[in-house]
Amino acid sequence: MAFTVARFNLVDPDATPETLAARYRAALEMAAYADDRGIDTIQTEEHHGADNNWLPSPFVFAGSVLGSTRRIAVTVSAIIGPLYDPLRLAEDIAVLDLIGKGRLVTVAGIGYRPEEYEAHGVDWGSRGKLQDRLLETLLKAWTGEPFSHRGRTVRVTPRPYTQPHPPLLVGGSSQAAARRAARLGLPFFPSAHLPELQTYYQDKLAEYGTEGWTMMPAEKTPLLHVSDDPDRTWAEYGKHFLHEARTYASWQSKDIRSAVRSKATTVEELRTEGVYRIVTPDECVALGAESLVLHPLCGGMPVDEGWRSIQLFAESVLPRLGG
Repeated sequence: MAFTVARFNLVDPDATPETLAARYRAALEMAAYADDRGIDTIQTEEHHGADNNWLPSPFVFAGSVLGSTRRIAVTVSAIIGPLYDPLRLAEDIAVLDLIGKGRLVTVAGIGYRPEEYEAHGVDWGSRGKLQDRLLETLLKAWTGEPFSHRGRTVRVTPRPYTQPHPPLLVGGSSQAAARRAARLGLPFFPSAHLPELQTYYQDKLAEYGTEGWTMMPAEKTPLLHVSDDPDRTWAEYGKHFLHEARTYASWQSKDIRSAVRSKATTVEELRTEGVYRIVTPDECVALGAESLVLHPLCGGMPVDEGWRSIQLFAESVLPRLGG
């Protein structure tokens, strides 16, 4: 059976505080609906200072989802690790792990936007060292035992629910990220379909004598919206998908490797490209994909249309995916 995901980044370029509050509430209600219907995970993410109100605080959102659901996982993919205080992050994740009884999954990346580092007063050139320090500190902190941190002895309590530690993956598209994951014995989450990087990671696991595994996107992992009439939906709402695609394109240099990478400049080009796809329930089932990523509120999508998509997915796709 396909692994099913509902993704939320709460983007809305035309939002007012009132409409954005309604969007956040709708996302939580959709998460509860997804929980009831058997979708596997809610995915969220992090960006800062974006003109379109991209979610900057994924753990606050994750905690709200965990508190209003019973079984669905929440994947934060990905945090910008070097922007966090390691001890405070260890505490926050430990508390969320207790609230959700192990349902929070954190992917730690280093980001690709220098302006986010500048806004937080963090040196872009030190991001690799800061990421190493963050991950090493988290693993020590979650033991509940005292340890040395920046020249003083500290202890983080409470201990998390999940042992030996909450689910933590290292994200990225570089050999440095793969080495970091292998050295620490953490799973590796490439940001795109990169088999050669998976092989490199496995070689490094053998070299370090550690154990780990890879969670890698498929070669094609389109972001999906389900509709009874894709032509109508593209005509009415294609601008929202194009907005997100163009935002990503404006942030990504030629060296960035991402599963979400579009060159489209018009809705028509975006539809042909296939990075974002609007499909009927029958077409969604026929994809036969290992994972299906639903993006119901993409790019400021009206909430009512988002509900139509997730309900069609739950009622007309999920029951037909089989076991």
